[in-house]
Amino acid sequence: MSRFNKGGGREMPEMNTSSLPDLIFTILFFFMMVTTMREVTLQVKFEKPVGTQLEKLARKSSTSFIYIGQPTDALKGQYGSSHRIQLNDRILEAPQVYDFVMEERGELAEADKPFYTVSIKADHHTPMGIITDVKQVLRKAYALKIMYSANKQQEK
Repeated sequence: MSRFNKGGGREMPEMNTSSLPDLIFTILFFFMMVTTMREVTLQVKFEKPVGTQLEKLARKSSTSFIYIGQPTDALKGQYGSSHRIQLNDRILEAPQVYDFVMEERGELAEADKPFYTVSIKADHHTPMGIITDVKQVLRKAYALKIMYSANKQQEK
């Protein structure tokens, strides 16, 4: 009589999957936290001008972006080939920037309103008249902190 039973069917033990949902939700939560979603679909083409003295934007959460450039190839039939102003996902005219700024500022928390900044991302071939028109409207809306987007100049 042997102490160990060599005969009989050996079965594979069941795999414990009780912690699997926790692992999946942890991974899902991680990707939700580190992924940023694109908020604006660009409808204008712009090439940033080159700058020498650049600063990083401090608070993106209290910043509104204004894009100025020629419409994309898909929208040239609708808007023509002249430079246009894009606010979020809409192409508007310079006087409508006032309503945009008031709406954006109204959505901010009271603590962030003093830090409200407008960032103008304009094509380097944009006529200065369009930028001046936008700046005049921003002045009327008391949006006095304006930043211009640029690429860093390559050192030779």
